[in-house]
Amino acid sequence: MSDTSLLSPGAQSGRPRKFRAATAESTTARLALIGVALAGVAILILAPLATVFAGALAEGWGAALASLTKPDARSAVQLTLIITAIALPLNAVFGIAAAWLITKFDFRGKAFLITLIDLPFSVSPVVAGLCIVLLFGANSLIGGWLVAHGFPIVFAIPGIVLATVFVTFPFVARELIPVMIEQGRAEEEAALTLGASGWRTFWTVTLPNIRWALLYGTLLCTARAMGEFGAVAVVSGKIRGKTATMPITIEMLYNEYLSVAAFSMAATLTALALITLTLKTALELRHADQLAAIRRH
Repeated sequence: MSDTSLLSPGAQSGRPRKFRAATAESTTARLALIGVALAGVAILILAPLATVFAGALAEGWGAALASLTKPDARSAVQLTLIITAIALPLNAVFGIAAAWLITKFDFRGKAFLITLIDLPFSVSPVVAGLCIVLLFGANSLIGGWLVAHGFPIVFAIPGIVLATVFVTFPFVARELIPVMIEQGRAEEEAALTLGASGWRTFWTVTLPNIRWALLYGTLLCTARAMGEFGAVAVVSGKIRGKTATMPITIEMLYNEYLSVAAFSMAATLTALALITLTLKTALELRHADQLAAIRRH
C-alpha cells in the first residue's frame, strides 16, 4: 500500500483541504448564542433592576424621597454605612496579614489555612449567624458575662459587625494571594538585604505592588457588606431603628405591604451597589495589567 492511500481524498486529488477552526461557528450559531446571553441578562438582571426602580417611583419622586427621610429609613442607611465602614478596614488588615503569611513564608498547615480563609464561601450566612448567637448570646458563658458588664454582642452593633466581617473576610485575602504569589519575594528580600526594616519594606515595596488588587478586593468587600442579609438577620434581632440594616428594613417594609418604601430602600441599596460596580469596572479598565494575575488564578 502506498503512502498516498493514507491521505484524504482531497489531498489525493491535489486539492487543498479546508479545515474549520475549533472556535469558529456559523453566523446562525453566533447569533443564537448572543441572543441567549442577552435574554439571560435581560431576564435575570435588567428586569429586576427595572422593577425595583419602577416600584420605588410608582407614586412619584416625592413619595420615594419621603419614605427615605423617615427616622427608621435614615437609621437603616446610617447603620449599614457604619457597619461597612467598620468591617472594611478590619478585612483589609486581616486580608493583608493572611496574604503576607501565606505568600511570604513556608510552614506546615498552609493549605489548611487557605481552606479556612475560604470557609465563609462554603458556610451558609444563616449558619454563621447562628454560631455567633450560640457563642455570644445572653445564654452562653461568654455572652452572659458580656451582657452582665454592659457589652452585649448579639442583638447589638458588635454582633452585626462580627457577622459582616465573617461573610466578607475572604474577599481581600483571595484577591491579594494570587498577586503576591505572582510577584514573588525577590523585591522584599532585596530591601531587607539593603537594611530596610520589615515595616519599611512593607510600606515602600509590598504595598505599592498590591495596591490595585487591594482596592479591587475592598470594592468587592464593600458591596458584599452592604447587601448582607442572612447572618445579620440572625444576630441583629431586627430591632427597628436600632439594629435593622438596609436589607433587613427592606424585608420588614415589604412584609408590612409598604411597597413604595420597600422599593425606595431597595433602589437606594441598588444604587450603592451600582456605584461600587462602576468603580470596580473603571479600576479593571485602567489597571488591566496589574489585575491580570487575579484573572489567571
